[in-house]
Amino acid sequence: MTDSASPRTKHADLTRPAVGEFARHELAFLGAPCGDIQRLAAALTAVLAPAGHRVGYVDADHASGDADAASTQSLLLQAGAYAELTDKIHFRRLDERRALDRFSQPDLLAGASLALVNGNHFRASHLIVLIDPRKSLAHKLDKLSNVQALVLAEGVAEVPEYLQAHLPNHHTLPRFALADVAGLAAWVQQWLAARQAPLRGLVLAGGLSQRMGADKGSLRYGPSGREQREAAAGLLAEVCQDVFVSCRAEQAAELPASLQPLPDTFLGLGPLGGILSAFRHDPNAAWLVLACDLPFLTADVLRQLVAGRQPTRLATAFQSPGSEFPEPLITIFEPRAYPELLRFLGLGYSCPRKMLINSDVVVLPTPAGEALRNVNTPAERAAAEQALG
Repeated sequence: MTDSASPRTKHADLTRPAVGEFARHELAFLGAPCGDIQRLAAALTAVLAPAGHRVGYVDADHASGDADAASTQSLLLQAGAYAELTDKIHFRRLDERRALDRFSQPDLLAGASLALVNGNHFRASHLIVLIDPRKSLAHKLDKLSNVQALVLAEGVAEVPEYLQAHLPNHHTLPRFALADVAGLAAWVQQWLAARQAPLRGLVLAGGLSQRMGADKGSLRYGPSGREQREAAAGLLAEVCQDVFVSCRAEQAAELPASLQPLPDTFLGLGPLGGILSAFRHDPNAAWLVLACDLPFLTADVLRQLVAGRQPTRLATAFQSPGSEFPEPLITIFEPRAYPELLRFLGLGYSCPRKMLINSDVVVLPTPAGEALRNVNTPAERAAAEQALG
């Protein structure tokens, strides 16, 4: 018999990432001829790309239709776009026959921090309405959802009455002239900044500590007398919205009451399992991941990491001491890193550093001193206890 109070569920209860049709952040332009939309997207890209934004552009093939639009196709890559996705109507670029859909589209622009979309052909989660007398939107009102701004073509001074009726908040929406690319680009950057993922902290304390012979997270260094996992959580609390401690399920009850456990749900994967479990808990946050075996770390070093954070990249890390590689266990992983970590796992790699080395990440200089000195063995523990008093 089954408990009627606990109905059987067929699938796991997962929190889904806030991904639009093509990317986490996307803006579709609707209401002007396709050529104008492409030129505006190219002009915006030319401003945004040098500022560090990886811009993707989505459009349909105009070779057999709008000749003016077709002639501008290459402008996007010339302007610095990260990628240009074109629906060739009968097949998709990359020459595969799979149709575009909301499950395959995000994969194609996985590396883009912003997708600009031709809204005449495709939907997106947010919209910029172009008001142009040559392209009435009266028959497309059902597409006008989540409108973020208005762009007025040359000679247009007022919003048409039918749009005023459909967009009761039109008077509060930002307005730009089509020629004011600089103003629109500045607004887009502000729009992106306002949507920066919140920063959560994660202490990695679920390892078996086989080399140490004792739980590294429960060790105590220095005059504070706090367990190392508690000390690490305290450092993260100074720069993060909230802090969790990654642990094995049987460890959760052993944690000090002040700590918030996050038991692993990806098992047998070492640190990667803790990181993926954190993203499963909240795939829309950025996670500052910190190993529990860094007793020399200071809050100032974490502030350096946060100050150097670039949300348009997959991650921000320090260069590991003594090597040219990023240090994966004191790193900010942005939400877009989640599917990339899973992709590497699917290829048979469980090392977070492997993803960082081969992805678009920021690597900051190694902090001065011994901030990243980790302690893994009894001999290293003895030396650390002596150095820290």
